[in-house]
Amino acid sequence: MIKSVLPQIINQHVEGERCHWRLFISDDLAFFDGHFPEQAVLPGVTQLDWAVKLGCDAFGYRANVATLEVLKFQQLILPNTYVDLVIDHQPQKSKLIFSYSDGDKRFASGRIVLNGAKHDERVS
Repeated sequence: MIKSVLPQIINQHVEGERCHWRLFISDDLAFFDGHFPEQAVLPGVTQLDWAVKLGCDAFGYRANVATLEVLKFQQLILPNTYVDLVIDHQPQKSKLIFSYSDGDKRFASGRIVLNGAKHDERVS
């Protein structure tokens, strides 16, 4: 997995099995370098990495992804953009359902199935 460098977190709100972050995607993030020369775009792999990192931290999992489901990138995230990352946790399935959006604009979404080990559980 890539080295996680998170964007600026403006705020975070947790309610039950849902966590919501307001993020600012600054143009000085190294992820924009060379992706692409005509118009900088936040790579999908970076968006996925942030969802895994923030979701696993919020719900106490080790970042150990088993599979990805229904991964979609609907619109480009450009530099100096505010986005909302919402992650719903399904603990019985060790699954995180994420979406990046801003109002009615949807950027990306998908489901992350984890191998299930939480930080406080022993891995055999």
